[in-house]
Amino acid sequence: MAITPVNLSVDDFSAIGSVYDSGMKKTEGTASFDSILSAAVDMYKEADTLQKKAEEAEMSFALGYTDSIHDLAVAQQKANISLQYTVKVTNSVVTAYKELMNMQL
Repeated sequence: MAITPVNLSVDDFSAIGSVYDSGMKKTEGTASFDSILSAAVDMYKEADTLQKKAEEAEMSFALGYTDSIHDLAVAQQKANISLQYTVKVTNSVVTAYKELMNMQL
């Protein structure tokens, strides 16, 4: 799953829309819960993988196995952006859930 940038000046629900539009299965006009859940799990796995790669790059640089500070900076920036995106989408989902729970029936 590719990471798409989120414009921070837009509504929080646009982040959910970008996850929804990123290739999930649709069932009669709406995304199934299974596809939304699997997309969320994939997003967390990708963020975790990028964090681990950044840690490996840090260790390689610190131990002298590589002298490319550029590769280290790129790995750290990818991990940082992925984490920020994951937190933004998670916060949007939590906000939407809270609004649904506060609705009067």
